[in-house]
Amino acid sequence: MTDYPYRRASLPTDERVNDLLGRMTIGEKIGQLVQLFGWQAYTRADGKLHIDTEYEKLIVAGDVGSFYGFLRADPWTGVTLETGMQPGESAEAVNFVQRLAVELSRLGIPILFGEECAHGHMSIGGTVFPVPIAAASTWNPALFEQANAAVAEETRARGGAATYSPILDIVRDPRWGRTEETFGEDPMLCAAMGTAAVRGMQGAIPGRGIAATVKHFAGYGASVGGRNGAPASIGPIELREKDLYPFEKAVEAGAMSVMTAYNEIDGIPCTSNRELLTDILRGEWGFDGFVITDCGALGMLAGGHRVAANYREAAALALDAGIDMEMSGEVFKNHLLAAIDAGQVSMVVLDRAVARILSVKFRLGLFENPYANPERAAEVVGSAAHRRLARELAQEGIVLLSNRNQLLPLAKSLKNIAVIGPNASNRYNQLGDYTSPQPPEAIVTILQGIRDKVGAEINVRYAEGCRILGDDRSGFAAAVESARGADVAVVVVGGSSARQFGDNTIDFVTGANLVAEGDSDMDSGEGVDRIDLTLSGVQLDLVKAVHDTGVPVVVVYVNGRPVSEPWIHEHIDAVLEAWYPGQEGGHAIADVLFGDCNPSGKMPISVPRSVGQLPVYYQQRRTNGKRYLEMDNEPLYRFGCGLSYTTFVYSGLTVVPERIPVDGEATVSVDVSNTGTMAGKEIVQVYIRDEVGSVTRPVMELKAFSKIALEPGQSATVSFTIGKEQLQLVNRAMKRVVEPGAFKVLVGGSPADLLEVPFTVIS
Repeated sequence: MTDYPYRRASLPTDERVNDLLGRMTIGEKIGQLVQLFGWQAYTRADGKLHIDTEYEKLIVAGDVGSFYGFLRADPWTGVTLETGMQPGESAEAVNFVQRLAVELSRLGIPILFGEECAHGHMSIGGTVFPVPIAAASTWNPALFEQANAAVAEETRARGGAATYSPILDIVRDPRWGRTEETFGEDPMLCAAMGTAAVRGMQGAIPGRGIAATVKHFAGYGASVGGRNGAPASIGPIELREKDLYPFEKAVEAGAMSVMTAYNEIDGIPCTSNRELLTDILRGEWGFDGFVITDCGALGMLAGGHRVAANYREAAALALDAGIDMEMSGEVFKNHLLAAIDAGQVSMVVLDRAVARILSVKFRLGLFENPYANPERAAEVVGSAAHRRLARELAQEGIVLLSNRNQLLPLAKSLKNIAVIGPNASNRYNQLGDYTSPQPPEAIVTILQGIRDKVGAEINVRYAEGCRILGDDRSGFAAAVESARGADVAVVVVGGSSARQFGDNTIDFVTGANLVAEGDSDMDSGEGVDRIDLTLSGVQLDLVKAVHDTGVPVVVVYVNGRPVSEPWIHEHIDAVLEAWYPGQEGGHAIADVLFGDCNPSGKMPISVPRSVGQLPVYYQQRRTNGKRYLEMDNEPLYRFGCGLSYTTFVYSGLTVVPERIPVDGEATVSVDVSNTGTMAGKEIVQVYIRDEVGSVTRPVMELKAFSKIALEPGQSATVSFTIGKEQLQLVNRAMKRVVEPGAFKVLVGGSPADLLEVPFTVIS
């Protein structure tokens, strides 16, 4: 076997793939398409890890090509802090499995270990970064790329070589429980953050990089009613301009894998949509990686969508559409051979899928370097450097929504501070969904962060007040008592995406969260969609009770989806949106509260005043429907808004030249000055308005942005290039074109306050 051409790293990947493919049996080919649940492959007894005998047989026989979540720990897998593997130990376990595949199987094809890394590797000891919606609030792709490189380093050191992130879904309705996993409502911002994630994850392959899987393809964030996996009603133009755009950019950035969405679009499930998976993804964009289903999605073709009569037909339908690998593996493993024997799947189609998977394995360097490094895993996983990076990302992701009377930053000369609320000291409530079990010392809560910041000189009193869910007000009295006599009350409310142990909280088919009765506070996360965006339970009443004491109040939101509470906006002087800020969130929030970090985040999603306004995203198309009987359609907080402790002034906006051909470019320049007394970072936002189009156009669209740092009194000229990429639209022929006509460039630090200048595109 060592002399076979596919073993030679010097040969082109295509030659290696073709040579290996020609030596494989049908069973071995099917095996490459099968991804099984990794945590089911082993048990622990007497302090030792044991690979299940049946799984050993599958590996040696070549009947499985990939494992999902071998290193994963959470309530769904049942892997706990006590039963999970520490970094070095997990690397050794991966190496044991790889030896079975590489040294004992007939052809020595290595296993691909796919892991969850939405905001950190979901395994014991992995660094927990802020959730993606918080990362999007930084508007700092370069910083996010660093964070993803750190996650990739931790994952690859343990043996993981692929991840199921980033999520590129565009959110239409933030009642959707998975809003926290996205980059918000804007295609351009999503594309910028998504491509940064791809570069960070894959940048060092085959050294420390891993294959990024962009998901969910497509329209998953446009589900009707914000219900997870519900049908999406999207026209073909909007689908291409909004939902497909970030995926196209990620493919251009080199993403190695794409995951299909559970939902259907106009009656066609994404998992069997040939137009999406073959015509667009590969034919138009030239994607050369492999396509994987979401967990259990193949079975849904027969048991959910009912576009296939049985699992054998479902397997054939998916393969023909362009699916290459099945997460969970049960349909391909048990029914694909029968479909081949029945003539429903040709060998050409089978070989095509296998070749795509093998190509990625070669490109990842798994044939040359299949083994993990236990020593390196122990060194880099959860390192101090990665924690510092998590803190920086959390700092920049905090959005200052209001600051009347300049209540913030707080003075360190205060004598008494009350810290109140269900999310002030609950570790898991600040981490978000897709998080592994954590030891207490790994998480810095907001309460701890404030105490660490002010030291023993300031008295910090704490009261929980209430839970996220439920109507229990018995803690109000202690909360009010803590607030009375304090110089300021910091009230931390929001939501919880913490998965709970117990039979009622996890769907063991899909792994989705289920709202449980009893002790669970979970009101967000996968499978937990809401009918409203108000604070759950009696949290608003808690805020009102503390406000009634007359003490100055700061509200900090720790949450996964936007909170719509007009009363808080109108009555509370200072409001911070921190999202789920990760394990260093407590330190980051304290840094902002006391002015050691000037907040620089901007909202990546609009917040409605009422769910009756939904959808309320900023890039609405021009329309006559501008208000309801009860109110207009102005959101509570706009996309792109966010305050600072200093002030920035924009001037001198120019576009040169003012007339360009359809294939030309113009330079947009603007002067930005820090006119305040504190150093700060500002996000310069560039929007385009197409005055007349062959199809209706949005009022304005984000087309560029830049995050700059300025000292007090300092000014800078910021320039952007505007050309085909920023001016094109999708016309009625489904083609991206630049149309001649009048345009406007709008530039500023918030969509509510923009300078504008016209320019013209000529034919």
